[in-house]
Amino acid sequence: MADEPESADKAAAAGHYARKQIYSPSRLIAWAHRSRFETGLRLAKPFAGRKLLDLGCGDGTFLYFLFQKEWAPAAAIGAEIKDDLVEDCVERLGSVPNLDFVTVDSLDQEDHRGAYDAVFCMEVIEHVIDVDTLLDQIRFLLSANGRAVISVPVEIGLPLLVKQTARTVAGWAGIGDYPGTTPYTLRELGASVFAGNRQHIERPIHQGEGEQPFHDHKGFNWKELRERIKSRFDVESVSASPISWLPPQLGSQCWFVLVPKNTLEAGTN
Repeated sequence: MADEPESADKAAAAGHYARKQIYSPSRLIAWAHRSRFETGLRLAKPFAGRKLLDLGCGDGTFLYFLFQKEWAPAAAIGAEIKDDLVEDCVERLGSVPNLDFVTVDSLDQEDHRGAYDAVFCMEVIEHVIDVDTLLDQIRFLLSANGRAVISVPVEIGLPLLVKQTARTVAGWAGIGDYPGTTPYTLRELGASVFAGNRQHIERPIHQGEGEQPFHDHKGFNWKELRERIKSRFDVESVSASPISWLPPQLGSQCWFVLVPKNTLEAGTN
């Protein structure tokens, strides 16, 4: 991905997340988010020619770039919670063959049960209030031999100190949404740096007019999520971005590749 979008990529670059992330005027923010997309694209390789769902697709940037790869899926759907987000994706990216966009609510219909070889859910779960329901939905959507690919931010340990510094500087420069991120007290910051596998601080809940309640990044614990995941999925792999050879506790994002529970055992019989 270049510093400036090529003409063929302008529809994707016009997306609201793409503008503030992969094409951010901050080189650090742009690098971190481009690395995240590149990790997601790499993890999508095994699903070439198959059916893929991006749950919480945002502005559709990931799916757009995935369809530019030689390992593009046979068909893909991007799902979002708001009609206006879906309409925006359709308007900008609706001409991409075999790519559709729907509302998340529509995925509850029976024809979506087990319909997807891969369900990607990237940088979504940290904002969700009812995580267990979302994990159940992913399980509902996956085929028996499918894989879920989930990415979440690392908001504990040493990476949090780096992120909070970057957010503060970005806020001073008026870049992105970072001035609106809930600040930490010194006690909360200390608890987050040394957090274990349980939720370590109370997470703030936000709700705009007419919107569903949601969390911001503050207090998200990827280790606590890992424990929730284990009741529904077998963890096939855990990795980090933007530097893939680092352990997740030293990365900016943590990536889980998950198999529906008992599938790994069944495959060995």
